[in-house]
Amino acid sequence: MKGRILTSLLTVIALTGLQAQNVPAVPRLVVGLTIDQLRTDYIEAFSALYGERGFKRLWKEGRIYRNAEYDFINVDKSSAVAAIYTGTTPYTNGIVGDKWMDRSTLRVINCVDDTNFMGIYTSESTSPQKIKVSTLSDELMIATQGVSEVYSIAPTREMAVLAAGHASKGAFWLNDETGKWSGSTYYGTFPSWVTTYNDREGLDFRIGNMSWAPYLPVTVYKYLTSENKQVTFKHNFDDERKNKYRKLKTSPYANDEVNRLVNACLNNTSIGKDAVPDFLSLAYYAGNYDHKASAELPMEMQDTYVRLDNSIAELLELIDRKVGLSNTLFFITSTGYADTDPVDPPQYKIPGGEFHIERCSALLNLYLAAIYGEGQWVEAHFEQQIYLNHKLIEQKQLNMSEVLNRASEFLVQFSGVKDVYSSQRLQLGAWTPTIDKIKNYYNPACSGDLWVEVLPGWTVFREHSLDTQVQRYSYASAPLIFIGNGMKPEIIHAPVKIGNIAPTVAHYMRIRAPNAAVLAPMTDIRK
Repeated sequence: MKGRILTSLLTVIALTGLQAQNVPAVPRLVVGLTIDQLRTDYIEAFSALYGERGFKRLWKEGRIYRNAEYDFINVDKSSAVAAIYTGTTPYTNGIVGDKWMDRSTLRVINCVDDTNFMGIYTSESTSPQKIKVSTLSDELMIATQGVSEVYSIAPTREMAVLAAGHASKGAFWLNDETGKWSGSTYYGTFPSWVTTYNDREGLDFRIGNMSWAPYLPVTVYKYLTSENKQVTFKHNFDDERKNKYRKLKTSPYANDEVNRLVNACLNNTSIGKDAVPDFLSLAYYAGNYDHKASAELPMEMQDTYVRLDNSIAELLELIDRKVGLSNTLFFITSTGYADTDPVDPPQYKIPGGEFHIERCSALLNLYLAAIYGEGQWVEAHFEQQIYLNHKLIEQKQLNMSEVLNRASEFLVQFSGVKDVYSSQRLQLGAWTPTIDKIKNYYNPACSGDLWVEVLPGWTVFREHSLDTQVQRYSYASAPLIFIGNGMKPEIIHAPVKIGNIAPTVAHYMRIRAPNAAVLAPMTDIRK
């Protein structure tokens, strides 16, 4: 069956005018590795700490794009993964973030929650149904009539499911409460090899003996400037009781757990073993331990990259041993953001202040009531977005543009507000690069009517997540790396768009790009 499908794919290529002898071989396996919060500057800053098999091998044998850019604001792990695998932005793919406000219920929902499906080894009900377009994995399953082996493995549920897309054969993530690899009935029967792994090698059997201490002598960790003088560190995950698995998932040990399940997948499935291309979507973590600031735990951050270097080396060698790197198209990229830093110490006199969206919404409601009469004009708020009461505006027979303009003019006068963008301004207003990036983050189905841009250095109090975020708009360098399958080694400093990944990988698999991926593939990257 697989042989007939591959023959038909090559026939289509020949009929389109391509000479068969000039067509590069279709990779047997594509591996997409998304590393949460990976930074190009940190990779390079800590290079003296690495061995020869990980990052140094990538920099020697891989095609390195130092600056891969997202075309939208407020990137997080969910919107990033969705953008990578759909080739488009939240405006089109529907995934604006980990969570958003559901306009119909005025409740905050998770991007992969779906009560229509049961969890396996988890109580979470999950599906990828909120992705509104096709993904790379979907297109591969369609092209091969469902024959390809397509799996997704990640520490977190969102990254696993959004990379898996609608048509994969399985998405697996670590359960926060039990440490078991979990899944959803959405993807059909849970694979027996994952069940066997959970029963014999699950994290819950091993975490009692796991602790995180420096991998290298502590004297070498000198590449991150910080006021905190650490002598050493040690984190015993089992001491955390209920939070032990959540804490481990914010450490480099999460990456080793991913590698262990990848090994089980390669040993127990036919993935990468025949001529029809298969797909393995993976995710690692390279952010701050327990989501604390890197300046607070500078030694942990450097050790994270040392251990990440080892994990990448082990993964490359595992794929090379089981499939062959020449048969594998490997791409590695980042989610392109970092956990927020705390407020700068007051002695440095950096301008700033506090912005409370809840107070802002309450005052806007009073203002609109003074103009248009009593009523609940503001229905809800979420992070820096405000949702107006559309039904009330219609009942009063008011002009929506006028209401939005008045609201914007009122809000922009608040301390700490840089600008206010209404839904109509984003969709119908004059184009600017800034407005384009904000619009790409906006989605009519779930975004607010007003988005408040807060000045850099100001702290936004987020009532729904019960945390704060200091606004920083400085450039974050995220890498994109291709290796294997005849890639031409080179280091490219010019920026490249994250949206190029999906059409490029589709091009080399000889399948259609995802249905909303409008950027051209990069066709000059192989020998």
